[in-house]
This record gives sequence, C-alpha cells and structure tokens, in this order.
Amino acid sequence: MTEGAGVRAGELPDDLTAAEAGMWQAFRNGTVYDLSCGDAVADDPHGGGPWGAERTVRARIVCWLLLDGPPALAGRVSALKLIGVQVSGSLDLAGGTVVPYVEMRRCRFEQDVLLPEARFTTLRMVDCSVPRLEAARVHTEGDLHLPRCRFHHGIRLTDAQIGTDLMLNQAIVHRDRSGRSIAADGLTVGQDLQAELLESHGELSLRAATVGVSLSLRGARLANPYARLALNAPQLTVERSLYLTPAGIGAQAMSGMTPAEGTLIQRFACEGGIRLDDGRFGDAVDFEQARFTLTDDQELSLRRVQTPELRFLGEQPLRGRVVLSGAKIVNLMDRADAWPGPGRLHMGGFAYEFLVRGPFPLAERLAWVTAATAEYNPEPYERLAAVLRAGGEDEDAREVLLAKQRRHRESLPMAAKLWGYAQDWTVAYGYRPGRAAVWMAVLWAAGSLAFAQAGSPPMKRGERPEWSPALFTLDLLLPVIDLGQVGSWQLRGAWQWLATGLILLGWVLATTVAAGATRLLRRN
Repeated sequence: MTEGAGVRAGELPDDLTAAEAGMWQAFRNGTVYDLSCGDAVADDPHGGGPWGAERTVRARIVCWLLLDGPPALAGRVSALKLIGVQVSGSLDLAGGTVVPYVEMRRCRFEQDVLLPEARFTTLRMVDCSVPRLEAARVHTEGDLHLPRCRFHHGIRLTDAQIGTDLMLNQAIVHRDRSGRSIAADGLTVGQDLQAELLESHGELSLRAATVGVSLSLRGARLANPYARLALNAPQLTVERSLYLTPAGIGAQAMSGMTPAEGTLIQRFACEGGIRLDDGRFGDAVDFEQARFTLTDDQELSLRRVQTPELRFLGEQPLRGRVVLSGAKIVNLMDRADAWPGPGRLHMGGFAYEFLVRGPFPLAERLAWVTAATAEYNPEPYERLAAVLRAGGEDEDAREVLLAKQRRHRESLPMAAKLWGYAQDWTVAYGYRPGRAAVWMAVLWAAGSLAFAQAGSPPMKRGERPEWSPALFTLDLLLPVIDLGQVGSWQLRGAWQWLATGLILLGWVLATTVAAGATRLLRRN
C-alpha cells in the first residue's frame, strides 16, 4: 500500500512522532489537541522557556493535514484544534485551499507563517507567537481571528478578503524591514475589523481598505517614531463608524462596546501622524479622549474626508498640525480645548452643516476660526455664520460676520482701514444698525443746542421760514431728505464749519447703514 493510499484509508504514516500521531488522530476526530503542561509560566508561548520534542510538531505534517489530510472518523467532522503546540519549520500553505476548520491557541511558531493566496473557511490563531504572518491575497469565507498574538516582524494582509470579521484585539505587532507593522492595503473585510487594545510598533497601513461595518481601534496604541505616519489609511471606506476611543480593561470590559461607567479604560494613543485623506465613513469618525503625540512635521490629516458626524473630542495635540481641508461633515461635535493653536489648524474648504453645541463659547469659536486662517480668508467665517443662522442663532451669526469684517480690515491699506474703523465705531459695519439711531440722536441734540446759541442767522433774499435749530440740524444730518431749512439760511464763520461737519457725519451714517442693509438683504 502506498503512503497516499494509506492516508486516504485513515492509516497513520510511519514517520510521525508521538506528538504528531496524537495530532493526526485528534484531527480525524475533530477534537482539541492540548499539549499544555498546566504551568502558566512554562505554557506561555511568548516566554523564553524551551518547549521540547514532546510538544513539537513539524510544519510539514500540519500542512499535510490541512491540504490533504485523512478522512474524518464516522460521525465526526475533521478539524485542526491545537493548544500549547510548537510548530517547527515554516508553515507554508501558499496558494492552497484549506477546507477544515483551523484554530490554534497559545501555540509557538519557530518560523514565518506563509498564507499568500490561500483559501480558508475560518482561521483562528489566538495568543500565539509568530515571527511573521505573510497573508497577501488570502481569502476566508468566515473569520480571521488573531487576538493576543505577537508578531515579531509584522503582518502582511495586502488585498486580503475576509468574509466576516477580522480580529486583532490585544495583538502586539512589531515592524518589518520596510517599517510597517501591518501592511493591509486593499484589504476587504465583510463585517467588523476589531483591533482594540492593539499595540502597533511601526506603520499601520490600510490604504484603500474597505470595512463592511465598523473599524474599532478602541484603546489601541500606535507608535512609529521611525517615520511620519503611525496610521496610514487614505481612501479608507468604513460603512459605519471608525472608533479611535477608549476601551475597557478587565473582566467587565466588553469588546466593541463603549466602556460602562466605572470601568477601567485605556485611551487610544498615537505617537506619529495619522492620514485618513479621502476617507468615506457611513456613520461617524470618533476621536473621543484620543491622545496624539506629534512632531512639528507630523499631522492628523482628514483632507476631503466625508462622514455624517465628526466627534473631535480628544486631547489637544501640543505639536504638529490638524488638517481638515476639503472635508465634508454634517454634524461637528467638538470642544474648544481639543483643537491646536494658531498656525497648526488648517480648514480651507472645510464644510459642516450643524454644530452639536457643547461647552464652546462663541468667543472661543471665533478664536478657532482665527487659528485656522493665518491670512484673512472669509470662507471659514461665512461657513460658521451660515451654520449658526441655520440653527436660529442670528445674533451669534452677526457677531461672526462682524469679526470677519474686522479681520478683513487689518489687511487693507491705511485709507480703507480708517474708513473701516469709522464704519465699525458708528454702526459696526451695519450688523448693529441700532447704533446709527443713537449716533443720529446724539448729533441732533448736540447740533440743536449749538445752533440755538447762534440766534437767528440772516435769511436769504425772499426766504421767510421760521428759525428752528432742531429742524435745521436735522436737515443737515439727513443727506437725502430736504426739509427746506439749509437752503434758507446763511451761515458764516465757525457756524459754517459746524454745518459742514454735520453734513459729512450724516453721509457717513447713511452710507454705513446702507452697506449694512445691503448685506442683510443679500443674506436673506
């Protein structure tokens, strides 16, 4: 009988070790094969203690079982379920089709696990020690679970297709030779990508990845001191939400959930830049309590991001930049102390429709706009005013537009700047038209009192009106309406200069009121 025929008949190959023979029989029976010794320290796959031949199997035998294994025992379903096993040699399933269910817990791999272009139903590796996982273009019908595993030289999931969930919770991944911890460009996940409490040492790359439900990096710690980006995910598509928020720690914590009150938490923390340019998020991007450690040339980049809600509620980055240029948001939920200072916030073309108002006073909101415009730019002011007006806060909207005019004034030449100050002092560029009435009343009263001291000035020939200082002053101040007073009397000396001054002031008031009315009509 040939070796292949013997395997198909269910016989054990002759060259198996005792550990491999036990694994072979457990595979046919679909049961768990546990080689743990019961000592937590000795069983730790990440520890330094050696595992002997009694708990070591060859990678070639594992591949044999998965690709061309013996039939299951009667009434059983074959499956590879290993606990506490050391795999010697390189586990190479490249291009293969693995039908049996695969689950390995607390196992140790001596060499890289190679799965490029392999096909699985479901693959679970839990709390394993792996030098490197090469799984470009791997395809799973179900889950790919890698929680609590440690990868010493990175993971490659480029163009992988995961049928349901990809889980990397509490995994520790170190950088490869190119500086990446996880290279998953073009990755497609049918449902959730969970990487809660992940430790990434290098660049986590998710360029043009697609996630069918949500992407959770709750409590993750991303660090890449070697380059500009710790998370590089331009053109990322997430059908629901991206969470860069705290995660619960301990027995009471539930994966994928907001930690309950009183639960010990770990915040999302990132040492290095984040790039989410051109991302599409169906529900929200959430930065609640997120902590960013950036250098001067690093940035949190959200250029051209589109999402119904942005929750910018993290800690203020002390260095680096936050860039929202071209982003389109429906609801903006933020705090004043979450944004960086002047020169480190860029919002050119940033569009949002509603502000979820919190402890963010208008004065600080105006400082937020000023911080984003090193040089005068009307767009952020007009956007903020439009959002406030749409929310029924007309008075705040007028304050924003007044701040815009004052900011514009600082960029004008001296003559225009002086004219701007005049408009500001009189009627606040037309946004406070009540000031015009006050100034008119003051000038009218002052002029009436002054002209009352002039007695009755000489009349022009043929004119016989009765002298009225109040009507005469009002005729001087109203530049359009003629009350028939100014043309009937002759003033000389200082009185003529006073009349000229009142005429000029009347024109200033009228011009500024007209400019304000024009802006009001244009807005309406």
